[in-house]
Amino acid sequence: MSDVEVDPLQPHPLPIAAIAPRRRRPTGRRGGGAGGLSSGSLDATSSTSPPPRFCPLPNGVEDNWTWSKRHRSKEVVLRGPNSRTVHFHPNWSKGTAGVQGKRSLNNGRHYWELHVSQRVFGTSIMFGIGTKSARLHANAFRNMLGENEHGWGLSHKGVLWHEGVALLYTKRFRENQPTQIGVLFDGIEGTLTFYKDGKCLGVAFRGLDQIDEPLYPIVCSTAAKTEMTLKCTRREFVNLQDRCRAVIMRRVRSAAQLEKLKLPLPIADYLSEVIDEKKPLRQVDPLEMCIMNYDLYEVRE
Repeated sequence: MSDVEVDPLQPHPLPIAAIAPRRRRPTGRRGGGAGGLSSGSLDATSSTSPPPRFCPLPNGVEDNWTWSKRHRSKEVVLRGPNSRTVHFHPNWSKGTAGVQGKRSLNNGRHYWELHVSQRVFGTSIMFGIGTKSARLHANAFRNMLGENEHGWGLSHKGVLWHEGVALLYTKRFRENQPTQIGVLFDGIEGTLTFYKDGKCLGVAFRGLDQIDEPLYPIVCSTAAKTEMTLKCTRREFVNLQDRCRAVIMRRVRSAAQLEKLKLPLPIADYLSEVIDEKKPLRQVDPLEMCIMNYDLYEVRE
């Protein structure tokens, strides 16, 4: 692998100057309890604009957080209104660069959406969350977000990373095509869910409610001149009903267990919204990872 990561369509770039009512839960989930990784194991939107049509927090409010100028790689340039646009490796890339969001996520429900420019290529473009101990710069091309216990990330190759373990999650992104990535953090249920172009990809990580350290949004990239713009940041008010459900469902993890409780139908329906019994995700084996790194492998839906 070359020590410079560039767009395959431009193999020899020249350096340039640095530039109250009951809510329905999101549907279409994947990654069930044993499948998704857990912490213990393995269009600009103004403050008065309505949420996107597919926003999972329709009753939420605009949060208005942005990226941290302090907690970022030296290869990250922030620009645009309220520094919401991240520009990675403005000249050329010889490693991995990341930036942390200013919003602490714990104990709440948050949704944010990123517009990713057409420069989707390279070793790893990642979206997710991490603690303050998550690394934000590496002098090598790597899946940096999720390389250890301090991060939980999704790569543009459709792979989830946490504690250095990779799980197949979704189809890899098309290269050199723009896309919209949504991230839903549920600090009550302890889950992280990803969306792509308005489609829910399913629960990716669980057990995040057990993390004591503050968690923050993080994005990173190995590809030169990648650009991501924060388009939507929403949060939801947390009520007692949500908290009670989270406590109950820590002990009731299947529809069969819930049915045995003989609860009134409205209560049972509300509790069942968080049950996910889909097929577990499969771990990526070393050969597949090697092929992915050479951009020859495509995860099938």
